[in-house]
Amino acid sequence: MSAIAAVNGPSVWRGTEIVASKRWILPMDPALSRGLIQAADRARESGQDWTAVTREEFQIPGLDEFCADAREELENGSGMVKLTGLDFAQLDPRSQRHLWFGLGRHLGNILSQSNTGLLMKAIQDEGYDVAASHGVTVDENGKPFLSSYARTLTSGPLRFHTDRCDVVGLFCVGQAAKGGVSRLCSTGAVHNEILKRRPDLLEILYQPVPRTRFGEEKGGENSIYLLPIFGQRNGRLTSHYSRTYIENAQQLPQAPRLTPKQVEALAMLDAVAAELAFEMTMQPGEIQLLNNHVIYHARTAFENDEATGRVRSMLRLWFAMPNSRALPEDHAVLWGKVAGGAVRGGIAVAA
Repeated sequence: MSAIAAVNGPSVWRGTEIVASKRWILPMDPALSRGLIQAADRARESGQDWTAVTREEFQIPGLDEFCADAREELENGSGMVKLTGLDFAQLDPRSQRHLWFGLGRHLGNILSQSNTGLLMKAIQDEGYDVAASHGVTVDENGKPFLSSYARTLTSGPLRFHTDRCDVVGLFCVGQAAKGGVSRLCSTGAVHNEILKRRPDLLEILYQPVPRTRFGEEKGGENSIYLLPIFGQRNGRLTSHYSRTYIENAQQLPQAPRLTPKQVEALAMLDAVAAELAFEMTMQPGEIQLLNNHVIYHARTAFENDEATGRVRSMLRLWFAMPNSRALPEDHAVLWGKVAGGAVRGGIAVAA
């Protein structure tokens, strides 16, 4: 391939730089907060299920402009947004999903997160049976190997990864007594640092890597596909990365074996991401939006305290965005459609 150049733009940042910036924090004014809460309460009190909430029921002055600002920052800015200012104390817990889904309708196209068509997932510790319900195999040592989906639903740490959507949104409705810190880093900054240190390894990361759909599509634990970690189209970077899907593929005899240089390249990516990341703790009522093409995210382990009600719980939505970037043609194996603004990503519902 031709020589790889550094990427640039506002989505390329180091954690030490962005932590002091306010550009990615978008506060809603009190009137918008009240409007969202009132719309959510009306929908719930009418007996409507949150899945049936429409965009039209959330026609609140200023909401479209607020969401347009968020989309712009996600695609053409830092790649992340934290929405603040929601008066969470005034939000009836029974209306939380109605509010988030109604707001989500204005942000983008909401996608399925499972082969059963799940549209919103509570990300929380589901306890001892998470393996059986969300995917587990055994590794080469005979030990349980959890799917990426299952790992999300434990109290353990999550490694740097991206999700299968243009933008992932987390609405914080409860925070742990200890831990559960978000770790975020710029994909472009990781790309450029590897280019500076080991351009030979960056070239490897532009080449296809075997992965599975373990814990996603029905039968996905036996399905192999090839996709690079990095790709570019029209000068815009994209990265799709989850070490778990790569590791699971190596458990299958039909998968190509990772070369020593691929293993080294993946290890460097993980190490550089940790170096360049910053940490943030979400508070109840805050919403985190991340552009998966340009942001890696991780999470520290956490401890809940049921007695005091300090229990970590995030309501997750996946979005295809109307202003998303075009992707390289070979990324269609994962995304389905690669044109800019296409409704793409998510997990296909099983027939």
